[in-house]
Amino acid sequence: MNIQWYPGHMAKTKRLLTEQLRWVDVVIELGDARLPRSSRNPLLQELLGSKAKLLILNKSDLADPFWTKRWLVELQKVSPVIAVSATRGLGVSQIIPHLNQLVTDKLNNLKAKGVRSRTIRVMAVGIPNTGKSSLINQLTGGANVRTGNKPGVTRGNQWIRIHEQVDLLDTPGLLWPKFEDPEVGRKLAAVGSVSDDVFDPEELSAWLLDWLYLHYPEAGKRYKIESSRITLEAIGQARGCLIQGGRIDTLKAAQILLREFRQGKLGRITMDRLKQ
Repeated sequence: MNIQWYPGHMAKTKRLLTEQLRWVDVVIELGDARLPRSSRNPLLQELLGSKAKLLILNKSDLADPFWTKRWLVELQKVSPVIAVSATRGLGVSQIIPHLNQLVTDKLNNLKAKGVRSRTIRVMAVGIPNTGKSSLINQLTGGANVRTGNKPGVTRGNQWIRIHEQVDLLDTPGLLWPKFEDPEVGRKLAAVGSVSDDVFDPEELSAWLLDWLYLHYPEAGKRYKIESSRITLEAIGQARGCLIQGGRIDTLKAAQILLREFRQGKLGRITMDRLKQ
């Protein structure tokens, strides 16, 4: 299965990000804790350069805690990183202190040059469906307060006051032109970061079942199927996904599997691994 996409608006978003980076002090890069490597856009790393950055692995409540701990240790070698669950509010209180720490020197230098005190300007970037809206809602208490005219604002982007000392520039999700590793595309599709319109759900689900069998065989217990090797046909049979003539609707079974996998109903699962 080959998953590739690069809609025109993604190219436009890349151009806007490049322009807007000069208006911000620090960047929040949002990734998926289930995919600490695959959910990070390699283009972003090139665009950001030496800009101060805080990596946030969201959806940690859906990820395997064993692997989350290991990834935090590994990623911390390059830049500050924290794991959070925006939907549950876990770890979110760590964000503002980290941002303050990252820009203290810069703001002190500006102050020494006579620049009057101002808020920290932060840009949030990341691939689609990493929970950016949920995170912003947590930080603002559900009240997305626009801060009026500021540099860098374009249609579809806005400055939001997320703290009395912090303004955040929200940006659209940015994917990259080509997945060099086909498995990265499959993983992103499995967690919902790629539009469901660009892949075959039955083919993806069959791959996911094979992957789960190798790494999380206990995930299949949800479907109460005797065999440890779960198939779409078995899921369809267990869930009553039948069509005319008593045949099993494997498309519906695939949709059920993907939905429940994304919701964490098959257990806490991390798809990116480090070498043991």
